[in-house]
Amino acid sequence: MQPRNMSMSGVVDLAAVKAAQEAKAKAEQARAEAARTGGGTGAVSPADLVVDVDEAGFERDVLQRSTEVPVVIDFWAEWCEPCKQLSPVLERLAVEYNGRFLLAKIDVDANQMLMQQFGIQGIPAVFAVVAGQALPLFQGAAGEAQIRQTLDQLVQVAEQRFGLTGLTVDPEAEPGGAQPAQAEPAGPYDALLEAAVQALDAGDLGGAVQAYKNVLADDPGNTEAKLGLAQAELLQRVQGMDPQQVRKDAAEKPQDAAAQIAAADLDLVGGHVEDAFGRLIDTVARTAGDDKEAARVRLLELFEVVGAEDPRVIAARRALARALF
Repeated sequence: MQPRNMSMSGVVDLAAVKAAQEAKAKAEQARAEAARTGGGTGAVSPADLVVDVDEAGFERDVLQRSTEVPVVIDFWAEWCEPCKQLSPVLERLAVEYNGRFLLAKIDVDANQMLMQQFGIQGIPAVFAVVAGQALPLFQGAAGEAQIRQTLDQLVQVAEQRFGLTGLTVDPEAEPGGAQPAQAEPAGPYDALLEAAVQALDAGDLGGAVQAYKNVLADDPGNTEAKLGLAQAELLQRVQGMDPQQVRKDAAEKPQDAAAQIAAADLDLVGGHVEDAFGRLIDTVARTAGDDKEAARVRLLELFEVVGAEDPRVIAARRALARALF
């Protein structure tokens, strides 16, 4: 298993966008299969929220469980003094968060292969796995306030992006005595959203765009469809571009709104969020009429791709307001 990094502050790497959508679909399939076969987690005891994991049990205890609940991994060692301060905090928070994440403790001395696979240079190191996708949280000593903020972001991403709402905790349940979970009814737009993911898998961006639009036609406020549509449309726009020519045109024609808009799309696909936003804000400031409006509208579309709560979006909105007024 080779871990993958995934930003929690808005997906801008479009390969990661597709991977996240695929992982969500796989997570939903795994939960449905677990419920069908009686293998769901159901109610667990507070003691089940903190588990020791080794290499042999990693796939079962981390990867498979991550389709049901976010799994936070605490890499530690007996000789590590900072670990002795951090681990009890994580264990206490695992119980306090009442099933919204599962804490997996991995002794690096006994599981050096896992340490190497995650690329860990020092401990303590804390990662998370969500729907099979691995992401780093923090390394070294961290204050409880910072840890709580990171965990809050993690559980929010797990719920909003992957539909993982956590485990049901029963204080009277016996440790290890989880009962099978009941299958949750499919949502009214699950089939259409799944069709969009399948279209992305097949490289059918037009089909993905249409599938998301079909959802939004009936449910204009569907956040998953709005995000998916913005991302699919961005992929569709850059699909036929010649990156070198686009960047050459943008450099040679700073007053050309269309050239700057195309370059901004490429900036965002490459993960250069601030560059994309700054380019369009500058274009809004220096143009007028239809050009100004086109740059403004594209900027708002890119905000949708990154996410309204991302601090870069918040800062760019303020800059846009200054450019407009």
